[in-house]
Parts: sequence; C-alpha cells; structure tokens
Amino acid sequence: MERLAPLAVVLPVLAAALLAAVGRHLPRWARDAVALLALLAAGALAAACAWRGREDLVVSWLGGWRPRGGIAVGVALAVDPVGGGLAALSCGLGAAALVFSFRYFDSAEGHFHVLLLVFVAALTGFGLTGDLFNLFVFFELMSVSAYALAGYKTEEPAVVQGALHFAVVNTLGATLVLFGLSLLYGATGALSLAQLTVAVPGAPRPVTLLAFALLATGFLVKGAAVPFHFWLADAHAVAPTPACVLFSGVMVEAGLYAVMRLAATAFHGLLPPGGHALGAALLGLGLLTAWVGAALAFAQRHLKRLLAFSTVSHGGLLLAALSLATPGGYAAAAVYALGHGLVKGALFLGAGMVLHRLRSVDEVALRGRGRRLAVPAVVLGAGGLALAGAPPFALFRGDALLDEALRASGHQALAWLFTLAAAVTGAAVLRAALRIFAGLGPREPDAPETGGETSEAPETRPSRERIPLTMSLPALLLLGFGLAAGLWPGLGEGARAAGARFADGPGYAARVLQGTPLPPVSRTLEAPLGPAAARGGAFAAGALALALAVLLRRRLPERLRAAVAAAWGPAIRALRQLHGGRIGESVAWLALGAAAISAAALALG
Repeated sequence: MERLAPLAVVLPVLAAALLAAVGRHLPRWARDAVALLALLAAGALAAACAWRGREDLVVSWLGGWRPRGGIAVGVALAVDPVGGGLAALSCGLGAAALVFSFRYFDSAEGHFHVLLLVFVAALTGFGLTGDLFNLFVFFELMSVSAYALAGYKTEEPAVVQGALHFAVVNTLGATLVLFGLSLLYGATGALSLAQLTVAVPGAPRPVTLLAFALLATGFLVKGAAVPFHFWLADAHAVAPTPACVLFSGVMVEAGLYAVMRLAATAFHGLLPPGGHALGAALLGLGLLTAWVGAALAFAQRHLKRLLAFSTVSHGGLLLAALSLATPGGYAAAAVYALGHGLVKGALFLGAGMVLHRLRSVDEVALRGRGRRLAVPAVVLGAGGLALAGAPPFALFRGDALLDEALRASGHQALAWLFTLAAAVTGAAVLRAALRIFAGLGPREPDAPETGGETSEAPETRPSRERIPLTMSLPALLLLGFGLAAGLWPGLGEGARAAGARFADGPGYAARVLQGTPLPPVSRTLEAPLGPAAARGGAFAAGALALALAVLLRRRLPERLRAAVAAAWGPAIRALRQLHGGRIGESVAWLALGAAAISAAALALG
C-alpha cells in the first residue's frame, strides 16, 4: 500500500496531462471516460490507504529518500483515516461533479476536465502529504485551478469580478502561509511535519507562535472563517455548479483540515488539549463564524449564495471542533466534514438542476414553479433537514460527537449555540424548498438581499425534457451516502479511534522518522444515540417550523412580526453594509484578522 499511495495523486495529474495534450481531438464521451476513470481509481486508492491507516500510518517516501538518523531528508506521504478520508471525499465529489457536467454544459472542452482533474489531484495530495512545504504547494495548485474554474464563464463581467475577488484574497492568504512556513523553517531547519513535531518545542517560542498565527490565518482564508469569508459567496455565485460542489464540499474543509493537522503535529507542544487560551480564542472565532454564516444564509434569495453562506456557518462548527485539540474534537471534525461534504455537494447539484429547468436560482422569482420537479425537491428538502441536524444523516452523528467533545471540555452551553446555528442554515434551505416546490409564502423576499445579485444566467439550453439521469443520479447518490454513513454502526467508534491517532503527535513523528509502529488504540463505544437523536430531531423540527413561520408570517400576530422585524432588520442591514463585494474591503478585513490572530497567539500562547 505504501507504494500505491502516490498513485492517488499521480493518476488525476496524468489524466489531466493526457487531456491537455489530445483532449480537443477526442470525442466528448472519451474525455468524460478518461477523467471519470482517473477520479474513481484515485478515490479507491485513497480510501484503501485510509482504511489501512486505521491500524498504522501508511508512510510512503517519495523517490526512496528515507530518513537518516531520525532526520527527514525527503518528502513523505503519511496517510491516516482523516487525511485519507479527505482525499477520498475529494475524488468522490469530483466524480459526482464530472458526471453532473455530462449534460450540464452546452459544451465542455477538454480544459474543463483538465482543471477539474488538477483541482482534485491537489486536494488529494493536500490530504495525504506529510510535508509542510508540499502542503503549501498543493494549496497553491488547488487555488490556481479553483480560480480558473470560478472564472470559467469568462464572457460575463460578474464572473470575472467574482473570480478576481476569489483570487486576490486567497493569494494573500497563500502569501501568509509562505511567510509562516519561512519563519518556521528558519527557526527549526525542518519542513517535514514529523520533524517539526520534534523540533518546534526547542525553537524560540515567540517565533513559532507567530509562525502558527500566519499559517493558521492563511489556511483559515481558504476555510472561509470570519473575517476571511467575503470571497466565498461571490465565488460560488459565479462558478459553474460542478465547481461549487468541490468549493463547498471539500475545499473549505481542506483549509480547516490544514489547521487541524498543524495543531496535532508541528505545534503539538504549543497547543495542549483542553482549556488552552489560544484554543478558547479559536473556539470563539468558530462561534462567530457559525452565527454570521447562519444569519447571512437566511438573508439570501440566491440559492447558491444561500448555500455558500451556510458553508461558512458549518465551517464555524468545524473550527470549534478542531480548536479543542482533543481526540474527541478531531473525531467530531472528521465525521462532520464527511457529512457536510456529501450533503452540501447534493444541495449544489439540486440548485444546478433548478437552474437547468427553471432558468433561475432566485428563490422569490421561482415561487411555485418547481412543483413538478420531484428530484430537486427531494434533494433540497432532505438536504435542508440534514443541515439542521436531523437523524440519521452523518451530519447528525458529527453534531453528536461535537456536542460530546464540547461538554467534555467544559463548554456545555456553547454546544446548544452551535447546533442552533446549524438549524438556522437548515431553515434557510427548507424555506427556499417550500417556496419553490410547494408555492408557499408571499412573493416578496423575507429580508433585504445581502450583497450580490439575486440570480445568474443559465448554464444550459432551455429544455422541457425530464432532468437527465446524469444530473439527478449524482445528487441522489451523494444524499444517499450521507444517509448511509450516518447509519453505519461503527462510525462513532471508528471516528474516536481515528481522532486518537490524529492527536498523537509524538507517535506520528516516531512512525514517520523511525518506522516505530503506532501503539494500538483502545476503542471506546459510542454513547447511546437516543438522546442525541431526540435532540437532532427537535432542532430539525424547529428549523422546519422556522421556515414555515417565515413563509406564513402574515398569519402571525402583528406585534410579534413587528418585534422580529425591529431586531432582524437593523442587524441584517449592518451585515449587508459589511458585504459590499469590494476587493479592497476584503483585503482590509484580512489584514485586520491576521493582526488579531497574531496578537492573540503571542499574548495567549
């Protein structure tokens, strides 16, 4: 397996090179087949490595450059269930997006397949690598291909503006990563994550703390944490639907995974689990991100912007999980990322089907026009309930693990606040589904539009035919996988074991540098899911009730409506003023956030 691990990255790259060279001379079905086979093969290899990593880390030294005297002289892939799972999820979502695109674009030249393959290859390498510099390289490769995918429809000015916003902000984030990496290398002389685990405790503490702050800020830009999230909705609003599946389903998670990987390995000694002041600051940032994203999602009528802001909110929950720096927190983050990626991918494909058939993604303009669209109705309805934490989806299992980890760390009250934020995002999706597919609610919007346009140009030709199977099947499969993962009896136990492996920084270093097998992990049974299921069901029911209350608000007492409007209106208008879509404002917020995180690291670390 050690020899096969690099193929998970190499296969999509080779397929991209082949299609770049001869793709324009191949028929469409041949380009699709080459790309799909490469993604499926890479996903199978990543999943096999992740499964093998349950017992021991899968370490592959590229070029045979193994450590000498416990010092890393080469580049390693070090695969555990969390990193391997991220790589497998990337390939799976990439395959679903590719199949969806078979009948989605009027024409898809070979360069779309090339960009998609390179993007997935970068995400795969990002999850598998055990080297900090290569983490940066894959980060940049991911970013460049993502910029091109976001600006794929270059004939539209709004697309160019959105892609430019995405590129400028994320390039600045990558620059911060490079600065942090350089500081760390200057202080330790190491770039291997395993070597850094050994070297960082002996380096000057202020330097390593500042390096962590810069690295974390750069990756949090990709993770769309507040106040680095301003690019996200613009990128999703202009990008083709297949690209949005990967942007929201795995790219945001990849940025947060990088912070989690650094906290567990290179900065293992600087960020002790439980009760650490810097961890508390990151937890507060996660709470802010969850609620800002939830409020902005609820204020949208543009379906893809709504889903993008819900990704910001759920990213806040992932940030909260990793901020605990405990095995339980890492386990919760892994399961939550899996569930979110599958469900969010399905939701974006549902939005794409709506755009294909109804020629708009404006929730208000589409009122009642989707009554005959059964598949998108199922996807958006079930997906909205899943976002709200309804059992038995994998998101519910992740939320239960997060609740348990927060309670174990003494943050019991915050657990309810995070779950409530997720329920608000679910309510936003359910409101849109009920308006579009059931015709409920008035024709005017529920709140002032928060930044951006209300709709976008269709990406397909008008058609009165049934939605093609290549569009509906990937969405239903992703939703089904999200449901099946939640029903898997061993999910909680396996996630706990993976979280314990992930948190063992010294064991990771010994395995990579010296070949010492990891000690067995004592497996703990998951707590009974009955109370968590009741809680998740209650929040999902609350999300549905909130959606119905907004749609049928004219039947509510006038005093209640006036009180809600008095509180909601000024708050959302203030958020709208902050989200003007101007690049300069986003850069200013990025600079402010970077300064705040650096100051917090130096003061609290």
